[in-house]
Amino acid sequence: MSVTITKNISPEAAKDIFELQQKINGFQNGEIPEDKFKAFRLTRGVYGQRQLGVQMFRTKFPFGKITPKQLVRVAELSELYASSNLHLTTRQNIQLHYVKVTDAPAIWAGLEDVGATGREACGNTVRNITASSKAGIDANELFDVSPYAQAAFEFFLRNPICQDMGRKIKPAFSSSDKDSAYTFLHDFGFIPRIENGERGFKVVVGGGLGAQAILAQTAYEFLHEDQIIPFMEAALRVFDRYGERVRRHKARMKYLIKEIGLEKFMELVETERKANKVKHFKIDTTKVEVGTPTHNNIAPLVEIEDKQRYEDWLKTNVSEQKQKGYFSVALKVTKGDVKPDEARKIAEMVQNYASEDMRITMNQGLLLKFVRAESLPYFYQELNKMNFATPGFDSIADVTTCPGTDTCNLGVTNSMTLGKILEDVILDEFYHLIFDSEIKIKISGCMNSCGQHMAANIGLHGSSIKVGELVAPAMQVVLGGGVDVNGVGSVGDKIVKIPTKRTPQMLRIILNDFETNSTEGEYFNDYYRRQGKNYFYTILKPLANADLYVDDDFIDYDGVENFIPEIGVGECAGVMYDMVGGIIKDAENKLMDAKENLAKNKFPEAIYYAYTGFVIGAKALLLSKDVECNTQIKILKDFDLHLVQTGEFKIEDGFENLVLQINQHEPEKEFAENYVKQFTYFLKDVIAHRESSLNKDKVVVESSYKA
Repeated sequence: MSVTITKNISPEAAKDIFELQQKINGFQNGEIPEDKFKAFRLTRGVYGQRQLGVQMFRTKFPFGKITPKQLVRVAELSELYASSNLHLTTRQNIQLHYVKVTDAPAIWAGLEDVGATGREACGNTVRNITASSKAGIDANELFDVSPYAQAAFEFFLRNPICQDMGRKIKPAFSSSDKDSAYTFLHDFGFIPRIENGERGFKVVVGGGLGAQAILAQTAYEFLHEDQIIPFMEAALRVFDRYGERVRRHKARMKYLIKEIGLEKFMELVETERKANKVKHFKIDTTKVEVGTPTHNNIAPLVEIEDKQRYEDWLKTNVSEQKQKGYFSVALKVTKGDVKPDEARKIAEMVQNYASEDMRITMNQGLLLKFVRAESLPYFYQELNKMNFATPGFDSIADVTTCPGTDTCNLGVTNSMTLGKILEDVILDEFYHLIFDSEIKIKISGCMNSCGQHMAANIGLHGSSIKVGELVAPAMQVVLGGGVDVNGVGSVGDKIVKIPTKRTPQMLRIILNDFETNSTEGEYFNDYYRRQGKNYFYTILKPLANADLYVDDDFIDYDGVENFIPEIGVGECAGVMYDMVGGIIKDAENKLMDAKENLAKNKFPEAIYYAYTGFVIGAKALLLSKDVECNTQIKILKDFDLHLVQTGEFKIEDGFENLVLQINQHEPEKEFAENYVKQFTYFLKDVIAHRESSLNKDKVVVESSYKA
């Protein structure tokens, strides 16, 4: 597949695209092992699907900002190279499915041509930086967080400190204390503050969902705006060095902070600050414009037929902006799926009658901004034709779901169809709850919480129940998670596991009980806690009674035969097998990167590439001695123990002291040149040592290579 590099594509992006093409060719020619290629393509947005031979391509739109031109381009790419569907995600991205790996460079080039990217959308990187979708128009905000999210995105994109981490990092910026960005469940969370006339943020760290949800802890009640990126950089250095790498399920920042404690973590962060690329980082708050339209167009007049439904839509899907005379319009997108022609129509409406600054929302919808009151009937009518004007955006009837078994390797059950069925239950039987109940329903196809089920008032995750020789597709019911009206976040409690086909009845039982036993205006989670976990276990337990199962309980939604669990291996972090020689080759590549950045006077980058190369080179020799390499700091210490102290390597002050010079010097020219030179000598010694004493074909086991 030939790729066209246009003048709009930066040299850095062009290099990325060319490198991806070369890696694909090398993999197809048998020159690159499959798992090594997998690790590379993940950081370029190319993720394996459940279906063999095709990939999911994940785009990266910081804080969900997307223009009509970009939306149309993604629609075109979905028709040319994917399944003609744009899937909106909870990280404010768009995913394309059923992509051939050979088409990935062309998709990437198409994105870069309109100012978007796929770089670091997957893999062990800083993932898409999310933010409140109403940032910039929110009447409750102290200031617009969009420029801060954009600055963080730009600073860490291609940054060497976050290219080879043990696991992914997810940051979020909330526009107000209502925490609509769910900062409490992110590795880094930022909430605006103003002290003595200065802007800053409350900063929380170490949150996360996954199989074990952990609430973030407060690192700063107020951190000046100039310090948020230096803090993130230093914290990432700590995570890179001390974070777990072998036990993938323990490799997130939340586990590192839980293990060593927040106080120790913050001490390590302060130690790293001297090596930072920047000590202060002034955010250009003008870089992301508010998005006020340059036109005064009013949409054509239309006659609304169902006036009551239109009024309901106004109440739930339309909000008045802080900019007088303008409104935001939210699209309720079932399953998060948008067809190319629908995307083009939305783009056309926005260009003519709204702001070109659209936002993908965290609940898999779209937010259109700066719509005039006179244009609202037209927007309702046109969106309703596409089924995007159903009342109840971000309400109990707007169910969040991950793709589940539709496309995901890890999916246990079908979550998307179940989500649509539960929405129908609400709209048919509990319609009044869309207006003021503040109940959120979220579904994940497995325990990993891509559908954010642990952060829902009513959450569900895919599972199974074995009954004799049969297996029933099941949902684990989770209650009591989410963000309350004061912005306080909670993680839900697991209640009971029930067959998937009984989930609609479960919802009816809970909502009928809520309407019967809650007090007037009582928030669902307060009602849940007042009744208690055991109360809900008791009223839902009959649904789990295996003696009452019928044949249909053993067939998943959209299935025709009895359910058989088919769980693949996820690709969120994946490096697997390699050989010692291959690892040393990686170190040699780091040396090339270090020298290249040194020549460009990019001294902090050159230093960090050399640091990573030191670690990789040491790892190669340690693995040949069957020493487990689960963290970088352990590699430094074990190299001293097993190679320096035994006399095999001569390093005067020890390997750990040599490498950790990185913390003792400012990242300036003299130190950078000396550090890269020291790494050059070290790598030569590593290669010589290996050639003299190691079996060149020795294979390194999967679990040890990741550090």
